[in-house]
Amino acid sequence: MVGTTSFAPQGLPCTKVYTQCKATRGKQTPAAKGPSCKVHATKAVCSFDETKENLFKAARTAGLGLALTAALFIPTAQFAEAFEAQPVYGEMARLTAGDPVKNAYALLRNALPINNKQIRQVQLALESISEDLRVPGVRFSGVSKSVETSLSVVSRQGDKILKDVAPSKKDEAKLLLADLKQGLEEFKIVVDNKDKQQVPILQQKLLTTVGLIEEAMMDGFPFEIPQEYASMPLLKGRATLELKVRYIDNPKVKSDTMTIVLDGLNAPVTAGNFMDLVQRKFYDKLEVDRSDGFVVQMGNPKGKEIGFVDPKTNKLRTIPLEVKVPGDKLPVYGETLEDIGRYNDVPALPFNAYGTLAMARSEFETNSASSQIFFLLKESELTPSGSNLLDGRYSVFGYVTINPDALGEMKVGDIIESIRVVDGLENLVNPTYDQRSAPPEQEPTQQEAIASIALEEVTL
Repeated sequence: MVGTTSFAPQGLPCTKVYTQCKATRGKQTPAAKGPSCKVHATKAVCSFDETKENLFKAARTAGLGLALTAALFIPTAQFAEAFEAQPVYGEMARLTAGDPVKNAYALLRNALPINNKQIRQVQLALESISEDLRVPGVRFSGVSKSVETSLSVVSRQGDKILKDVAPSKKDEAKLLLADLKQGLEEFKIVVDNKDKQQVPILQQKLLTTVGLIEEAMMDGFPFEIPQEYASMPLLKGRATLELKVRYIDNPKVKSDTMTIVLDGLNAPVTAGNFMDLVQRKFYDKLEVDRSDGFVVQMGNPKGKEIGFVDPKTNKLRTIPLEVKVPGDKLPVYGETLEDIGRYNDVPALPFNAYGTLAMARSEFETNSASSQIFFLLKESELTPSGSNLLDGRYSVFGYVTINPDALGEMKVGDIIESIRVVDGLENLVNPTYDQRSAPPEQEPTQQEAIASIALEEVTL
């Protein structure tokens, strides 16, 4: 039987159909000149050849900067030839030095398609306080400078901020701007008193207000979905979801909950497909398929299928690769950024944060994603922040914003009890689920509401 599902070790989560993985039911049979193939029931798991892995690690150590992750799936015998044939993209923007933004909330703020210099200046000033918080005892001189800068912009250029707000949201934005100014004045007192405990709390509270002002600058959906995808489930905005997991064999904790924000402003097709499946309760009671310290992957249904089969058509529903680059009018569909030669471009939704959410797909079939998703856990040799090799190759469509540490406890076999929409269901268009039986939006608990404002991760 030909293998149906594969998972790339320490590299790229995928659902590649490996026709070279020839195996019989319940037996392990190495594939000729290809990945080894472990078969569980009717599903095959193709693994990475250890010799090739060692060669790749050696190449990375030597500083050769392999940028083409497809090399991971080239048979070992052809590895040297493929290595020589591939160019080294030393000037790629992803391979630049620096400390990239890793905070999920900050990444979501940055991904908003707005262009207001003044509010962005306030945002960056407040975010920079995180660097001052890393200094033992807090670097209050830096905090003071950031607060003074922000207050000056809000006080003197508030009219320029309001100028870019959508007409229907002007009144709301005026109130938010007044709250921001008052909060900054209170922040000055906190700095004068050198209150270390209050600095991160006020910082995140004010950044939440900044984010709301930035969202008020959105006047409708920012672009027109290409006709070929316009009838698919689409998320034309953002949505907040709650995922509950039950741990099967964890002596420390039996269950946990985390919050996810989906960004349909930059990945409407991908986020819409996922949210539609959530409303179908597709993910409820499914098991975690992979947890290796690099990613946590789930969404592989029981049985022989590798994705969601639409009961109306009895066909596997797939979606295209979708990558939005800041400044572009539309996302790039069906091609990786590498395929079209855009090596210097960084997506609006990069693989920077612990808990980055993306679609798994076949490595060589860009439009093969269906239901399998993965969360990035940490950096590896392939994905150091700011120079990772996943950006532009997989569709990112959200981030875990509250309690991402729950991912680190997940193991293969743990149960996804449920995923529910907390906010933003009205942004889902063209749904295919039965809306009469779908679960309603859940109200966030008081603890979650407080956490979303005051307990945001400080590290950017």
